[in-house]
Amino acid sequence: MIHNSLNRSIPKPYKAYTTDDAFLTESYKLLPKTKHKGIVNIVDSISTLFDILKITDGMTLSFHHHYRNGDLLLNMVLEVIKQKNIKNLTLAPSAIFPVHEPLVELIKNQNITKIYTNYVNGPVADAISKGQLKDYLIMDTHGGRARAIETGDISIDVAFVAASAADHLGNANGIDGQHPCGPLGYIYPDIHYAKHTVVVTDTILDKLTNNDISHQFIDYLIKVDQIGLSSGIESGTTQMTKDPIQLKIAKDTVRLIDELRLIKNGLSFQTGAGSTSIAVSHFLKEKMVANHIKGSFASGGITASLVDMYETGLFEKLYDVQSFDLKAIKSYQINKNHLLMDASMYANPFYKHNIASKLDIVILGATEIDLNFNVNVTTSSTNKLMGGSGGHSDTAYESKLTIITTNLVKSRISSIRKHIQTISTPGSSVDVVVTERGIAINPKRIDLLDALKSSNLNIITIEELYQMSIDIAGEPELYTPKDRVVGLIRYRDGSIIDSIYEVLH
Repeated sequence: MIHNSLNRSIPKPYKAYTTDDAFLTESYKLLPKTKHKGIVNIVDSISTLFDILKITDGMTLSFHHHYRNGDLLLNMVLEVIKQKNIKNLTLAPSAIFPVHEPLVELIKNQNITKIYTNYVNGPVADAISKGQLKDYLIMDTHGGRARAIETGDISIDVAFVAASAADHLGNANGIDGQHPCGPLGYIYPDIHYAKHTVVVTDTILDKLTNNDISHQFIDYLIKVDQIGLSSGIESGTTQMTKDPIQLKIAKDTVRLIDELRLIKNGLSFQTGAGSTSIAVSHFLKEKMVANHIKGSFASGGITASLVDMYETGLFEKLYDVQSFDLKAIKSYQINKNHLLMDASMYANPFYKHNIASKLDIVILGATEIDLNFNVNVTTSSTNKLMGGSGGHSDTAYESKLTIITTNLVKSRISSIRKHIQTISTPGSSVDVVVTERGIAINPKRIDLLDALKSSNLNIITIEELYQMSIDIAGEPELYTPKDRVVGLIRYRDGSIIDSIYEVLH
């Protein structure tokens, strides 16, 4: 069922698949993993590979985003598609960044007519918002993408692996070579289930530090001049904020966690790479050091701030699905308990013991939040595509405590709204919203409200936060898009929870 973003009903997420063994065995039918004979063919170019595999109209090609805005592989493949004028292809990259602008031309020419991804930003997002993609954009979560591939919802003809180094047998990783990118967690479902898997690298060695990608799942190996830019991994903010408003939000977040008595031995924690999130990690580190606390693990896309906490002895392990900066990459190279986790291990909803399900606390951001705690991280306040859930709704659902941190007003627009443009994460998964003007607790979390009755923190309702924002910035206008649906937001279990609409030019 497709829900109109202006008049929607949202299905309530359920936990049957994480607690019921019978559900797992009866309903979650995995496709058989593709196993190869261990013989990897070395090919001289991507163009030659297209000829060998007879890549033609209507096929599905997949990619991963560990190089983020430094990725060069997707654009190399797009150039071959353009030269051969292949039409009606489906792309399934785990994320799309501004560097992938060449994709816009292929969308307009209908070389690419459908896209599955978890996140899209930049010129490609603008083109899709304007209705230039012939078919739908399907937005998955990180865990939902793994589920979709493993159950056959996304059927991949050829998976392309961008590796910083490989050996002559076809084993590969993301840490050796001149352009490391860190652990390659998001590509694991692809290499296991794609009909053909190709490692592309700029460095072939006799021996690798480790074989994160085993040659038994690889069919072809291609050497190129340069596979990616390590500097592009740090796209976006990876430094702690100096903004006094964001610092207050971070400090109040850690005070809240402390008052809930969750800063204790065995703590498990995840946060993003935004500047406020990094500040939360900084203040949490101070509190843990002062109280001699040692947590069990930190997880997610790993940042330098989490590496600092690990190397200070505050966590026993780091579970890393992708590195967000160069310090995280270095840590994965040298620290034995800095561990790769693949996308299913991270957050596949049909895996009972995924790492996200073991989280005590997750800190997440938001573009906008409504009075029912639904969160949008997919579109802007004017309904333009600009992001995606990634692991947002995966970890929000699974974690014991989900905290959204945000400025109450951003760019003179309220972050708290009666209605949001697009639902990325259902409010039933959100427990707390922390702003500089106050903290709102989801009324369903009576236990949290009881625990904070004597708190000196400014605990108020979401409605009061909304009124504050209106007093400051006025009533925000709800943008009315065109009627045409250009994208679907698919929840982690495969259900459609909202739509993305074509914008007015």
